[in-house]
Amino acid sequence: MRLLGDYHTHTTYTHGKSTIEENVKQAENLGLKEIAITEHSYLGYNHIRRGDLQKMRTDIESIKDNYNVKILLGIEANLISLDGDIDISDEELKDLDVVVLGFHKLTKLKLSQFFKFALPNLLRKKPTKKQIERNTKAYLNAIEKHRVSIIAHLGYAGCKVDCVSIAKECAKRNIYIEFNGKRINFSKEDIEGMIKTGVKFIINSDAHHYLNVGKNHRAFNLIEKYNIPLEQVANLDNLPKFN
Repeated sequence: MRLLGDYHTHTTYTHGKSTIEENVKQAENLGLKEIAITEHSYLGYNHIRRGDLQKMRTDIESIKDNYNVKILLGIEANLISLDGDIDISDEELKDLDVVVLGFHKLTKLKLSQFFKFALPNLLRKKPTKKQIERNTKAYLNAIEKHRVSIIAHLGYAGCKVDCVSIAKECAKRNIYIEFNGKRINFSKEDIEGMIKTGVKFIINSDAHHYLNVGKNHRAFNLIEKYNIPLEQVANLDNLPKFN
């Protein structure tokens, strides 16, 4: 059982502590075959700026032949509305290798969406059924409207969802559900329900320092604890194919 890729890492282009090359070098040291650089998109608290994606692509091109690791350029897009809007254009998504989607605490939302979407999640420790339904629909809307490769850290920042409903749609669309190296918010029932949908999971570090690339002990513990079929983990002994 060998991890072959890490598809959620950050660098000094946002609030990471290491360069793209340092992340790549560490990936090679660990024997990974692929690594994705996925900085936060434009409306996050720590985010890239216009023009950074091209600079990152140039950086990747300048080092890619020096390492035996495939370097993917991606984004960690922010879910910014109940309608499933995100903070990067569909035109820009076409040029990326991987698109990670997540809800975050500190995102610059329109005032109406802040009060309707973000604030209820941040304030309530125990979400209402209606709130969970709204959050779930926001993700489903985003999946329908935009190109998405990976759903990141579901349940983070109080944004509770019906994981099984999202997993069913992800299974249809070849979208991976992430086991995040920093945040795993699934219950036993969530995991057992998602397994039954046939969705594939993906193990990512969410590394903000090169020493954390490829690290995710929680995911391996979950796989063993809940007997998650290895064929449903996209980057164990295999490489995923992204939308």
